[in-house]
Amino acid sequence: MLPPGYARDMGSDWRARASRLRWRLRGGTMWPTFAAATVADGLLLHYLPPLSSGVEIIPGVIIASFVNLCLLGAIAPWIARRLEARQPAAHSAAMAASGNGATSAPDGAPTARADGPPYEVLLDRVGTAILLVSVIGLVAAGLGSRPLIVSETEATENNARTVRTYVMTHGSEEIRANVDAANTIRIAEGYFRTCIPRNDRRSAWCLFVDTKHRPAEVREDSSATPNEKYAERAP
Repeated sequence: MLPPGYARDMGSDWRARASRLRWRLRGGTMWPTFAAATVADGLLLHYLPPLSSGVEIIPGVIIASFVNLCLLGAIAPWIARRLEARQPAAHSAAMAASGNGATSAPDGAPTARADGPPYEVLLDRVGTAILLVSVIGLVAAGLGSRPLIVSETEATENNARTVRTYVMTHGSEEIRANVDAANTIRIAEGYFRTCIPRNDRRSAWCLFVDTKHRPAEVREDSSATPNEKYAERAP
């Protein structure tokens, strides 16, 4: 036969365990979100970059981890402290709950004020929200830059096609043979300088290409300076 009060004690124990579990679930989302958000940010930096050139996945994950740690270490605590400070003091509710002005909590659970969650839970919620917002912001930045990236890619491809056509039509035999060694620098939006090296590699036959016109306009550069040296002296 079970001793008197055994079932009641078992019920109280289960309620205490359930309460502790609820506290852990309330305050245990930030670091799992950090891991998921860091991987997501690394993938976004590679496949949907906010800049014209993406980042490799592993470096992207490393960059994202440092940024997210800074958000959790500096921004999230500051916001959590501000939120905690703005919680009104509800002494009457606390007195009614515990009789001495402080709320009681199950063993192992954080002690909550009657007027709101404790700082640890606030920090977890704020950190989780910041990480999610950072992912959404990175997605928005990547989507916003797509038209520019696509436009630059199309202009670069148009430049390559235009240069090859011009070289095959107007270039010397030496230049036509070296066309695959051509290199290009971007001077302005849609405006490129492409140089085909000569056999001695100390000089080049260079073209200015303006892809903003349809068809693209080509102008031969009187200077034989290769792009490497031309870029060094450019303002």
